[in-house]
Amino acid sequence: MTSAFTLGFSSLTGPRPRNEDFCGAVTPDGPELENKGLLAAVADGVGGHSNANEASEYVVRGLLADYYATPDTWSVFHALDTVIQSLNRWLFSQNQSLRHNAGMATTLSVLLLRGGRYHVAHVGDSRIYRFRDGELRRLTQDHVWDHPELNTVLSRAVGLDAQLLVDYSDGELAAGDRFLICSDGVWNSLGEGRMRNALLSHGDSQDAASHLTLAAVNEGSQDNCTALVVNVLVVPAAKLRDALASTARLPIPDRLKPGDTLDGIAIIRVLHESRVTVLYEARIEATGQHCVLKTLRQGCDGADASALAHEEWLARRVIDAAFPQVMPSPGRSYLYYLMSWHEGATLGQWLRQGRHFSSAETADIGMRLLKGLGALHRLSIVHRDIKPDNIHLGADGHLRILDLGVAASDGQDFGEINNPGTPSYMAPELHAGKPASEVSDLYACGVTLYELLTRKFPYGEIEPFQHPRFGDPLSPTRYRPDVPEWLEAILLKAVAREPEDRFETIEAFLLALEKGGHGRLRVPRKMPLLKRDPALLLKLGVVLSLVLNGLLLYLLLAR
Repeated sequence: MTSAFTLGFSSLTGPRPRNEDFCGAVTPDGPELENKGLLAAVADGVGGHSNANEASEYVVRGLLADYYATPDTWSVFHALDTVIQSLNRWLFSQNQSLRHNAGMATTLSVLLLRGGRYHVAHVGDSRIYRFRDGELRRLTQDHVWDHPELNTVLSRAVGLDAQLLVDYSDGELAAGDRFLICSDGVWNSLGEGRMRNALLSHGDSQDAASHLTLAAVNEGSQDNCTALVVNVLVVPAAKLRDALASTARLPIPDRLKPGDTLDGIAIIRVLHESRVTVLYEARIEATGQHCVLKTLRQGCDGADASALAHEEWLARRVIDAAFPQVMPSPGRSYLYYLMSWHEGATLGQWLRQGRHFSSAETADIGMRLLKGLGALHRLSIVHRDIKPDNIHLGADGHLRILDLGVAASDGQDFGEINNPGTPSYMAPELHAGKPASEVSDLYACGVTLYELLTRKFPYGEIEPFQHPRFGDPLSPTRYRPDVPEWLEAILLKAVAREPEDRFETIEAFLLALEKGGHGRLRVPRKMPLLKRDPALLLKLGVVLSLVLNGLLLYLLLAR
């Protein structure tokens, strides 16, 4: 069930010569409402400035346009903050470059309703209230300084400083919730008591907004008066989006054999089978186009089905040559999805076939792998299972990253098919229970390149359910003396035990590989023995004590 809202707004100039407030909202339909939500905002240009109205209008219009252009995989906080910071930088640059724009700034109060939660972003002294069960609660704090001669002075506003600190908060929605966003011309004139009474006596959102602004003007407000009211009629009961839920409810196909057909798709052979999923090479009969069909094994539960639906949802949003692309499924009546087919083999298959990768080949693969992973990270998606078996080297020479089955994006919270990651490629902090991140993806890249060169792992192979202890990584030259010093330094830094000793960004890792022998790389020093084994000193003390006690006992008996 999709959230349903009503919205009303009013903005009156009052006694001012012009209206420096601006408000706006976007109420999309269907998938966009589910993915991005309803967005409403009120901005109040800094009073007295000739371009105050332009500042407020620019910020609100820019926010409403640019937020919906951000990737669906971004979290609400990431998307809003990226857009607001961009608007602040532009407005501040105008202040610095043009004398007549100096001091042009605006407050900004933003309300986003998505799924079963509300999200608030706020700067300045406009306000957001929630009216629930007869109680009016303020959700924002004013950013002002007291001034002996003026009523208030803004301490924060969009465009005021190069660095902008935005307040963010969120909470659960309930049917019947009402939200009020208003400029200081309204709340300063009416007070919270009269605003509560207005919402209580005017159930219609437009009537409430109009009454609030008119009452503020009649009360003698000396400022522009703007109010935007959103009524929440229905809140979805399920957390999973309707589209994904409908996909997950499709039946799992029976085990398929070469020659079988499914929805007009002919099965050629089984490519891979895991505990949960099955991949087939297939052909769309209507077009003759080859593809990969991914589905679940019989006996999987609803969580596995939801995870596969989420995997498809993520894969559709990764539009990059470094990833297989999701293909349309003609008349899909079962739970599966189709991906583009590419001739070739994974790096894992090449290793098992006995192929040896040179240092130059490894560095080239590393650069292409990092560029592909960068496209994923820009969408705020963490792969969580980078390894040779998930990197495909096509017959066309292109490198592609496979399998988003355990990938996670910061904007979504869905189940997953498998435990994320393969132990030997998981960073030490993941074994300690910390969540995966872009940094742990880079660690897995380092282990992958290390394995391509040496067929070994920097800390030895780690079995599932094993609790490894990490010391210093073994140098790749132990297995391949021909590895150049610069590549050895890069790999040792990439797989360092401590996250702060590794490459912080993909760009840094990529630059090191591109510069190769022309750049000096600082490699973390080997870990001291006592740091690797903190109990060693105690063990040595116990042994020494036993030796001394034995010696004393011997001397006593010798007498």
